Formats: sequence, structure tokens, C-alpha cells
Amino acid sequence: MSGVFDDFRREFSKSDNVLIKIILINGIVFLSLLLIKVIFTLGQSSNVYQWLIDMLRLPASPVAFIYKPWTIITYFFTHEDFFHILFNMLFLYWFGRLVDEYLGARRLVALYILGGITGGLIYMAIYNLLPYFQAQVVGSRMLGASAAAFSVAVAASTLLPNYTFNLLFIGPIRIKYIAFFYIILSVAQSIGPNAGGNLAHLGGALLGYAFIKLLQTGTDLGKPVYTVMGAWQKLFRRRAPMRVTYREKQVYRSTTLYSSAPSSSVVAMPDQDEIDAILDKISKSGYESLTKEEKQKLFRASQQK
Repeated sequence: MSGVFDDFRREFSKSDNVLIKIILINGIVFLSLLLIKVIFTLGQSSNVYQWLIDMLRLPASPVAFIYKPWTIITYFFTHEDFFHILFNMLFLYWFGRLVDEYLGARRLVALYILGGITGGLIYMAIYNLLPYFQAQVVGSRMLGASAAAFSVAVAASTLLPNYTFNLLFIGPIRIKYIAFFYIILSVAQSIGPNAGGNLAHLGGALLGYAFIKLLQTGTDLGKPVYTVMGAWQKLFRRRAPMRVTYREKQVYRSTTLYSSAPSSSVVAMPDQDEIDAILDKISKSGYESLTKEEKQKLFRASQQK
């Protein structure tokens, strides 16, 4: 058992696997709630588990939300059903890999969080504004990462509409059609028993589409999330002990200095020669042959007017 915890700790210590960390957080929350449910049910105290779930689910009622504002975040890290979390995490993994490769880890996190928040706000707004749902407001609660996963999926489909996935029994299919299918499915089920969840899907999808379209014009909706992430990292970052060293002064004849280790988070704007070389590589070997840096350079070049 200790080996499992060691694996989790090892994954969280890495800096280049944000997608896996999001999936692990969802998994840890799910397993923790499952264990708590079993323990308190056997102890004939299942009301304790229901109270805990109620503290994590997003209520449709604005009055209830005022007393539990944190649920706008916690709901999209919380699942009760095994197949619910399985589908959401697979969906997130397939499309999240593309966002991570082309846009980087920070924007993947921003899409997940903003998609979840937008989906929750859309759910609350429609349930309180449309007469069809108003009778259900008081007792309606929502949980699950579907809206956040939809945001990532639609963002990937907007960014790379002709990228193909090989689906079992179907074969290669462009991801824009996969996203379109699930959007239509959510619209069709928005008056069913899981209407709230499907409305949240549409909110997440809207955020994912707007995020990419605005990013292509130079507006990054993720900046507030990056600010919070930076503050969080500074809060928990260990400070290295101060060392005083003495070195001989070195004189460089060249006025230009080159870093021996380029930053993984900043990709310079490529020139035309670099773009031509990347396009030649695509024509010979396809998109999948590009490195992560080449994909990010190609995206940056597409933002140039």
C-alpha cells in the first residue's frame, strides 16, 4: 500500500504533468468519499456522509450558495458514481493532452477551472431564471467534472478541429465532430433527469470555445487563474538557503548571451525560416511528429497579424 502512496507523491512532485495531477486529485477525492461512505454506512451514520457530500455539491439555490460559496470550485472535483468519474477523466485525458502540448500546462488548468466555474454559473442562472426549472431550485444539487472536461474538449476542438482520434469500432474521426456530437447530446438532455448537469456541459463548452477564439486575437482569459497559481506556488515554495560564493570575474567577448537551458514555459516568436521548417516537417511526417515546442511555436505564429 505504501508503494501506491509513493507513486502518488512522485507524480505530484513532477512539474510537467499537470493533466495527471488534475486526474489524480479527482481520483483521490472519489476514493476518499467512497471510503468515508462505507465506514459511516457500516456504523449506521450515513447522514454524516450525506452532510459531507452536501458541503461539496453546488446548489442551484442562490440562498444556499451564499452559505457555501466554495462549492463553485469543489463540485467539479467531486464524484459519487464510478462510471461518472471514469468517463469524465477519460474525456479530460484525451483532449487535455492536446491542450497541454499546444498551449501549455497553465492554460490547461485555466480551461479546467474556468470551464467548471462557468458551467456552475450557467446551471444556477438557468434554474433560477427559467420557469420550467424554478420548482426544482430548492432541492437541486450538482457535482462532477463534466463542465470542466467539456471546456477542455471544446477548446481542443476549436484549436485543432481536424485532429483525428481513432475510436474503437469507428476508426479515425475528427475531434470537431466528437465535440459537436456531445454538445448536441447535452442540448437534447437539457430537459431530462440530469438537466442541470447538461446545462453545465453547455456552459463549459461555451467557455472553451470563447477561450480559444479570444486567445487567437491576443486576449487570454486565463490571466486571473495564472495570478492565483503564481501566488499559490510562492506560498508553498521552499526557499533555498542563501550561499555566498566567490568567483573570478569573467570577460565575455561576445555581447550576446545565450541560455544553455531554454525556458519550458516561454516560447519565442518564431521567424519565417522556423515556420517553413515546421510546415515542411508536417507535410512529410504529420502533426504528430512535431515536438511540444514546435507545436507551441506554430500556434504563436498563427496569432501574428
